[in-house]
Amino acid sequence: MRIISGLFKGKKILQPKDGETRPLKDLTKESIFNIIRHSKKFQVNLENSIILDLFSGVGSFGIECLSRGVKHVVFFENYKGVLPLLKRNLKNLEKLNNYEIIEKDVYNRSAFSNLKKKFNIIYIDPPFKDKNLDKILVSIRQEGILDKKGIIIIHRHKKEKVSFDNKFNVIEEKKYGISKIIFLNVLN
Repeated sequence: MRIISGLFKGKKILQPKDGETRPLKDLTKESIFNIIRHSKKFQVNLENSIILDLFSGVGSFGIECLSRGVKHVVFFENYKGVLPLLKRNLKNLEKLNNYEIIEKDVYNRSAFSNLKKKFNIIYIDPPFKDKNLDKILVSIRQEGILDKKGIIIIHRHKKEKVSFDNKFNVIEEKKYGISKIIFLNVLN
């Protein structure tokens, strides 16, 4: 797996040896960034964005954002089996310091309470077997951490039935291989 575009294009991203982490495939990642860049359904300027990468894993999504020149990325990961790889992948970017790693459980009630930023993009990529997506979305809405023009991008298994309460609007949904990518915004 490599960085697709930007400052670090072609640079390798270290991968875990265990089966607990499911890295984002390059084709899916490329498609997500094409939608961000070209969609007429929402207005997000990637270069001016602040990104929250939940369930970061090895950092594939957030690192791609950094390579493409975003303002800041917050990586949220607490799995000890992948944290050293995330840190090494970020250290390999040498020139950058516009990121931070939060080593907390996303499901902790106060997980988002210390975040002082409004995020333009929140990327959520929990394990496919995780069925608690609604809890994360409620926390995002209650804590008010998504910019009013911001989007939420969710990576799920293509066969999973995902429903959202009436506070969220599905902007777009695409399938790639075994993956489904859902773009949401929060209704005011």
